[in-house]
Amino acid sequence: MKILLCNDDGIHAPGIHALHEALRPLGELHIVAPDAERSAAGHAITIFDPIRTMPVEKDGQPFGLAVAGTPADCVKLAVSFLLKDDPPDLVVSGINLGSNTGISVLYSGTVSAASEATVLGVPAIALSLCSYENPIWETAAKVAAEIVAKVAANPLPEGVLLNVNIPNVPFSELKGMKACRMGRSRFIEKFSEHRDPRGNRYYWLDGDLDLLDEDEGADVRVVEAGYVALAPIHIDLTARHCLEQVAGWSVEY
Repeated sequence: MKILLCNDDGIHAPGIHALHEALRPLGELHIVAPDAERSAAGHAITIFDPIRTMPVEKDGQPFGLAVAGTPADCVKLAVSFLLKDDPPDLVVSGINLGSNTGISVLYSGTVSAASEATVLGVPAIALSLCSYENPIWETAAKVAAEIVAKVAANPLPEGVLLNVNIPNVPFSELKGMKACRMGRSRFIEKFSEHRDPRGNRYYWLDGDLDLLDEDEGADVRVVEAGYVALAPIHIDLTARHCLEQVAGWSVEY
């Protein structure tokens, strides 16, 4: 396989290096990733500024291309230009530091890199390790290799990406993998107000994730139970159960 790697933590993040090592036996790897952290960039793209790039080496050998842009920029640039004559068979985004369950999917640059790939017609996987402290990259790397092999053998339907969230435990303590759905949640925003030396106000955004889903089939609950959460998601946001209601409002002008 020809596999494109991307992330939102930046090309120098340990997660993408762990992913690279895990997937090397599975195919030809190409890395096009942000030059710095772009967490919570969502599906933003750059249209008013040039997208600059710089090659990156690791241990004296070419490693990948750093892009001064968003994760979606990276995938667009790679698939539509850099690799357009021989596009990748698969895009793998991650390994993200911290979970991308529930509503985080909408904010995540990691998931957006994968969803951009599906928009461009390339199968994709987003991988996240569900912790910000003491990450066990070995666990995530082993799971990544297993998932990529499974997707290669059993391709996802067109327009669907696989969002994978991995508990931060030793591999031997994982209970397994489970298919699940995106759980319902929201962030409770907490802004703190400050002033700069000139007296101008500025604000820091923080917050807590509010879980609204007790169903054991929700992604966040699957991770809590010690399983790798496998959530197939797609770009179509249509609320199909409301189509009939809105159709009743149709008029002709």
